[in-house]
Amino acid sequence: MIEARGLTKRYGPHTAVDQLTFQVRPGVVTGFLGPNGSGKSTTMRMILGLDDPTSGTVTIGGYPYRRLPNAGRTVGALLDAKAVHGGRSARSHLLSLAQLAGVPRQRVDHVLDVVGLRDVARRRAGEFSLGMGQRLGIAGALLGDPEVLLFDEPVNGLDPEGILWVRTLMKGLAAEGRTVFVSSHLMSEMALTADHLVVIGQGRLLADMGVREFLDRHSTGFARVRTPDGAGEQRRLLAKVLTDAGARTEPEPDGALKVSGLPLPRISDLAHQHDVRLHELSPHQASLEEAYMRLTQSEVTYRSGVPAAGAAEEPWGTAPHPYGTAPGGFGESEV
Repeated sequence: MIEARGLTKRYGPHTAVDQLTFQVRPGVVTGFLGPNGSGKSTTMRMILGLDDPTSGTVTIGGYPYRRLPNAGRTVGALLDAKAVHGGRSARSHLLSLAQLAGVPRQRVDHVLDVVGLRDVARRRAGEFSLGMGQRLGIAGALLGDPEVLLFDEPVNGLDPEGILWVRTLMKGLAAEGRTVFVSSHLMSEMALTADHLVVIGQGRLLADMGVREFLDRHSTGFARVRTPDGAGEQRRLLAKVLTDAGARTEPEPDGALKVSGLPLPRISDLAHQHDVRLHELSPHQASLEEAYMRLTQSEVTYRSGVPAAGAAEEPWGTAPHPYGTAPGGFGESEV
């Protein structure tokens, strides 16, 4: 188990992490969410002993990382898949990690099989695509057969098959009783993978609860109501009746009504009382992305701007880049 108590990190006047207290329990996949600049990476670095807290504590199984009896075999982590020597083969990279952690050499071939890199094990890591690099990073995290695993954006660069594989892997590791802590910006993937969520914004804890509780608390469910095709008058009547009863109605492009504020039985009763036939009356829950956006909308540090109306947009490569270089091309997809 990972446990943070009052965890705080300051860089001069800037507070990157502010009094975080949470637990990451074994047996479930815990998603770690937050906008860019919210302190997720700093928190994970403090968990792994790479940064020292300004105040507060964070422990793994009751010990700070640096005091774990055999940290390399207790904790596995993927923070940056590019943190490899590009001139080494994938197998040589893993062999060096195994030697440092006291892991048997045969374990290297096992994890190469697990992540699907056995056939390219002798290729240089610097030649790997982004997705292959992610697989190598995951292999390194699994090398010591650890009880605690931390992953930062593990599906970055993976194709749909690879994303499904990572999802299955995370769930399988948790089902074995391991502690699995996953940071990601992909809400759709977190909705399918995570059982519990820890959400932070501007370094502060915003939520620490199960996914279902998070959705119930931070999103509004609605009903989808449809009258027979061509029954426009009935649809308008139903919208008025529901609005008069306190509901909020919104027409959808396909002719259905999106209704919130009334339970389904009440909608059905009102339709029946006014002789309105229904071809659909179905409940819908807002997505994890919608609930997350609602919770964190005031915590976003970096917001995208919208060009002013009529402003000429300069194509890529013609305007000065803020860091002095033109933006590069899109990353290579997984091979």
